[in-house]
Amino acid sequence: MNYLPRLKKEFKEKVIPSLKSTHKYSNVMQVPRLLKIVLSRGVGAAVSDKKLIDYSVDELTKISGQKAIQTLSKKDVSSFKLRKGMPIGAKVTLRGDKMYEFFDRLVTASLPRVRDFQGVKIKGFDGRGNYNLGITEQIIFPEIDIDKVNKISGMDITFVTSAKTDDEAKSLLTELGLPFKK
Repeated sequence: MNYLPRLKKEFKEKVIPSLKSTHKYSNVMQVPRLLKIVLSRGVGAAVSDKKLIDYSVDELTKISGQKAIQTLSKKDVSSFKLRKGMPIGAKVTLRGDKMYEFFDRLVTASLPRVRDFQGVKIKGFDGRGNYNLGITEQIIFPEIDIDKVNKISGMDITFVTSAKTDDEAKSLLTELGLPFKK
């Protein structure tokens, strides 16, 4: 039997008809969709300690359920003792079922664990229908064991949608369950 994530099923059954009627789309294919979610983390201290990159890659792999990769510097910066090609971060791109699973876990399990959580800021849109969210502590994710954390650090989460405007993207993410501040 094929497994279908809960959020993907909800998107097909509830979100598409809701957005189609709200924004007056004439065709189902015009309804914006979530294309990918990118989790990224910059590790500035990795210039002096190479093991920090490995910790970061392992944590992103645990959080996302997909193997993360190192990101390399693009140019030399002498004031930071940085050379071109040195590893300075980690990232993972989620698509398809893994993307919906991560989004579901983020909204239902991780964000409620944030201290004094009021909702995510509405200013994270880029003008093209994509949304950026910064997380300050990786320990909000249930996959991370607090006792084994080397250093508390944050990450950036980018939601890439097929929406043309920020308003369409906001209504899509709201329908999917992302809690925006009132």
